[in-house]
Amino acid sequence: MKKKQKQHYTGKKWIAALVVIVLIFAAIYYYIALPAINIHNPELWKFVLFVLVIAFALYALPKTTFTGDRRHPVNFSGSYKTKTFKLLAALIVIIAAAYFVGTLLSSPIINASKYQKLMKVEKSKFTKDIDQISYDQIPLLDKSSAEILGARKMGSLVDLASQFEVADEYSQINYKNNPVRVTPLRYADLIKWFTNKKAGIPAYIKIDMATQQTELVRLKEGMKYTPYDHFGRYLYRHLRFKYPTYMFDDINFEINEEGVPYWVCSVKKYNIGLFGGQTVGRVVLCNAITGECKDYDVKDTPKWIDRVYSADLLVSLYQYHGTLKHGFINSILGQKDCLTTTNGYNYLAINDDVWVYTGVTSITSDQSNVGFVLMNQRTMETKYYEIEGAIEDSAMTSAEGKVQNLGYKATFPLLLNIDAEPTYFMALKDASGLVKKYAMVNVHNYQIVATGDTVNDCEASYRSLIQSNGISPDEKTGETSQKTITGTIKKIAQAVIDGTSHYYIVLNESDLIYDVDISKHLDTILLEAGDKVTIKYTEGTPATVIEIQKQ
Repeated sequence: MKKKQKQHYTGKKWIAALVVIVLIFAAIYYYIALPAINIHNPELWKFVLFVLVIAFALYALPKTTFTGDRRHPVNFSGSYKTKTFKLLAALIVIIAAAYFVGTLLSSPIINASKYQKLMKVEKSKFTKDIDQISYDQIPLLDKSSAEILGARKMGSLVDLASQFEVADEYSQINYKNNPVRVTPLRYADLIKWFTNKKAGIPAYIKIDMATQQTELVRLKEGMKYTPYDHFGRYLYRHLRFKYPTYMFDDINFEINEEGVPYWVCSVKKYNIGLFGGQTVGRVVLCNAITGECKDYDVKDTPKWIDRVYSADLLVSLYQYHGTLKHGFINSILGQKDCLTTTNGYNYLAINDDVWVYTGVTSITSDQSNVGFVLMNQRTMETKYYEIEGAIEDSAMTSAEGKVQNLGYKATFPLLLNIDAEPTYFMALKDASGLVKKYAMVNVHNYQIVATGDTVNDCEASYRSLIQSNGISPDEKTGETSQKTITGTIKKIAQAVIDGTSHYYIVLNESDLIYDVDISKHLDTILLEAGDKVTIKYTEGTPATVIEIQKQ
C-alpha cells in the first residue's frame, strides 16, 4: 500500500507540485525583475529559458543518483524516458535555438543596409541653421557642475537634508526657452521612505544652466511615483502593470511649462527581425505626483517634452549610418567611406528643442573632424554639416594649454556660431569642479584660442583674434553680417582683455554695447560722451566694431 502511494506521489503529484513551485518562482521573479511580455524582448526569452531550466532540474534531480562509476557517473533512474523529461528538454533546446537564430537574423552582420537606413540624415548649412544666440540661452555648465550646485543647495536646506538626498537625474531641458537641468529629490534610505511615503517627495531642484541660479521648487503635493519608491509606487512596477507588453528604454525626469513633474518614458521599437534596429515607437507620460499615465505615438509627443531619444541611442544610430554605407564587412576590414562620431557629445537649445551635438571623423580616428551632426532628442531629426576642423579633444587640449599655469580642465565643448565662424565654446574648471573661466576655440584653426573670466570677455577677445588673423565671415560665406548705425555716445568705458585695451560704447539710439579694439581704432581714445559717431559693426554680445568715425 505504501509502495503504491510513493509511486503515485513521484508521478502526478510531483509534477503538480513542480508546476506550483515553478509558478510561484516565476511570479516572484516577475514582480521583482518586471520583464515585458513581448516576443521582441530578449529578457523575456532569457526568463522563459531560466524557468524551464529550473523546472527541468527540479524534475530530474530527485530521480538522479551519482554512481561513482567513471563510465556512467550519473544515473537518471529512467527519468529520461518519460514524456515530461523529453518535453522539458525539447522546449529548452527549441527556445535556445530560436533565441540564437533570432539574434543572428537581427544583427548588423546580415542587415547592414537596414541598420544604415534607420536614421535619416539631412545635409545642411551651418550658418543657416545655427544663428548667433544670446548667452542666456547657452548651457554654460555641464552635468558634473550642476551636481555640485545641487548638492550645495541641498546642504543648505536643514528641514530636508536629514530625510532626502538629491537624485542624479539632472535632465537637461528647455524650460520657458531657457536651458535648465532638473532633478527630483529622493529618499535617503528605506526607513526614510516608510516615514515620509504618505506625503511623498516634496520638491525638485531646477538649475539655470546659463546663470547658474539654483532653485528648490517645493510642490503643493509630493511626488509618489518615482524610481525611489517601493512596492506598487515603484515607477517601473507601476508602468509594467499598466503596460505589460511595453519595453521601456530611457525614462527621463522633466517638468512642463507649469512646473508639474513628469516621467517621460520612451518605449522601444525593434525594426529589424526580433531584436534588432532599436528606435522609439511610443512615449508614455507619467505624472510623478498622481501616477496618471498617457500613452502617445512618438509622432504625437507633446512639444514641451524635450527628451524622447536618449543621446546614447542617437549616437549609436548615427554610428550605424556612418559605418555601414558599404556593408558590414567593409566596416571591419576595408573601412571605405566609414565615418564615426567623436568620443563625446553635448547639447544645444535650438527653437525650443534640445539637440545633441557631436563631431564626425574618419574611422581611423585621426585628429580632425570632417563635419558634425545635430540630432533632435524629441523627433530624431538629424542634420549633418560638412565642416573640417579640429576634433573636440584637440580644442580642449588647446584651451587647457592657454591656462596651463592654473591647471584648469576643459569641459566637452558646445558648437557656436560667432560671426559665421564655427566655434568651440567650453568652460574651464578647477580641481574642485568649479567653473573659473571660459574659452573659445576656432574649429578651422584650433591655435586661435581666447579665454575670459566672463563669457562676454571671452567673446570679445575671440572676435579680436579672428579679425587679427584675417578671418572675414563675409568672405567665407558670401553673406553680409555687417550693420551701420549713427548716434550719440551715451556712455564710454575702458577695459583690458588678454592684454589688449578695449573701449565699450553705448549710444542713445541703441541698447547694444559696442566693443572697440583700441589696437585697431586708436582714435577712439579721443571720443567722449556726447560725441556723434558712425559705427560699422557685426552683431553679437557685445557687438564687434569694424569701423568707427566721429561726425
